[in-house]
Amino acid sequence: MRFRFQNAIYSDPKIRKWAIRFSWMLVVLALTFFLFVLWINLEVTKTGKKYSYDSVGAIPHNHCAVVLGTNKFISAGKVNLYYTYRIQAAVLLYKSKKIDYILVSGDNKHRSYNEPVSMYNDLVEAGIPKERVVLDYAGFRTLDSVVRCFMVFGQHQFTVISQPFHNHRAVYIGRQRGLEVIAYNAGDQNGRPSVKVVLREIGARVLLAYDLLTGTQPHFLGEQIKIPD
Repeated sequence: MRFRFQNAIYSDPKIRKWAIRFSWMLVVLALTFFLFVLWINLEVTKTGKKYSYDSVGAIPHNHCAVVLGTNKFISAGKVNLYYTYRIQAAVLLYKSKKIDYILVSGDNKHRSYNEPVSMYNDLVEAGIPKERVVLDYAGFRTLDSVVRCFMVFGQHQFTVISQPFHNHRAVYIGRQRGLEVIAYNAGDQNGRPSVKVVLREIGARVLLAYDLLTGTQPHFLGEQIKIPD
């Protein structure tokens, strides 16, 4: 009965015509979305590469650097290399006198998960003076960390520290907001990034475009916190 019903529907010229039109609309929408995703990824990468540095000797001095947060561990007892390399990069820039202050910006979900405190402790343990490390507990997203560095901590010109793919997105966000953001590329993991990392970054860049179009602001702003001159 079901097949007879379907055959009866598609034998109707008007219904068949609309079905074909609808199918072509889906194809056009899918192609448009694919081209948009490709375009935003190329734009972010192009801008990010222009203002990102791999060499400590080449990167200009900035008063403040923002270390973008991530989980210190990826599983029980296994350290996240993305985290380790960001801490090492921040220490290197500070000891090379390329930055004066380090703003650690990350998620603060609960007492047992606190990215800024974890980064603070590891930086101090690595020899960075306590008074030179400032904590941003509301860096829930890259957009939050970048925009809050200006709106809360008063830095119009600053350095971002993370892996290249992440830096490109952070730089693009900052530059689109009129901020003079540059980035230092921390060490990356060897080999090709996992499918999960690639898909997550593609999704983040699509969301980035939406945030820029809608003028999305950080989840929290609050009172200004002055980083000493």
